[in-house]
Amino acid sequence: MPAEWEPHQATWLTWPHCDDTWPGEVEAVVPAYLAMIEALRSGETVYVSTLDEAHCEAVRERLREANIATGPGSTVQLHVLPTDDEWIRDYGPLVVRNHNGLAVTDWLFNAWGEKYDRPGPNNTVSAAIAARLNLPRFDCPIVLEGGSIDVNGQGLALTTSCLLHPNRNPGLSQAEIETWLGEGLGIEEIVWLGDGIVGDDTDGHIDDLTRFVAPDTVVTVVEVDPTDANYAPLRENRERLRRYRTRSASPLRVIELPMPAPVLHKGERLPASYANFYLGNAVLLLPVFADPNDAVAEERLQALFPTRRVVPIDARLLVRGRGACHCLTQQIPASP
Repeated sequence: MPAEWEPHQATWLTWPHCDDTWPGEVEAVVPAYLAMIEALRSGETVYVSTLDEAHCEAVRERLREANIATGPGSTVQLHVLPTDDEWIRDYGPLVVRNHNGLAVTDWLFNAWGEKYDRPGPNNTVSAAIAARLNLPRFDCPIVLEGGSIDVNGQGLALTTSCLLHPNRNPGLSQAEIETWLGEGLGIEEIVWLGDGIVGDDTDGHIDDLTRFVAPDTVVTVVEVDPTDANYAPLRENRERLRRYRTRSASPLRVIELPMPAPVLHKGERLPASYANFYLGNAVLLLPVFADPNDAVAEERLQALFPTRRVVPIDARLLVRGRGACHCLTQQIPASP
């Protein structure tokens, strides 16, 4: 599986439509979507899933109003592709590559341990995208969400204990899960981290915690307030990263990202994290929260990706759905 910073042929998103994700606020998150699409289309094709023909035409008109073309030859292309919700990172295709080309790996999705009522369309998305892109598809019959792993493109992966939760693959051992990841994604080594951040309904996805930014380098979020509930688990994850040695006995370079101040909605803390950035070909989409640490995160990530433009995306409404930029996108790697 290629690293996210490797060249893409496209990024796939699902246009917001699920009131269960953003109750009464689906229309309010559209400006953030428009900002992401506008930024991404400068460097790659952007595919946008819609529910049906009527929805597709409504989305096309909304994009036209934002001066984003969707006609033949445009870098933004609409598809009728029914989905239960918008989190295509988790139910979308994980595309692998070798010298022969690309292939879609199609994993099971059970709505983050059956936490939500998702009647089925999400489990058909990978197959539909494989067919539309004319890519071979391989069934991988265990539950795996794309946001639960991050890879360096050289066989090393990051994940958390969410993969071992009994609501995902009961009866499978850690060793068996590692075998599936190796067979499906070419993963040879795994860095296992612990608990996620407060408010994360996925049982601790890695894309809110720690991300590869180079084959030997990760960024990881840390909380400096020892009274904050995130302080201890994020500290523990950082120490695991510092202690880790690859099979060649090499350490990881560990760079810290701050956390924003707690983001609350209706009394509940939301999983706001700068680690939920997305790497396009030309840009880095960074979720921001009207917080002083927005600028700190932007500066650190810009230094790590000097050839990309960091684009801040106001994620204060997005994160009410329990995710942000990375959760809402899925890359299609470029062919070899």
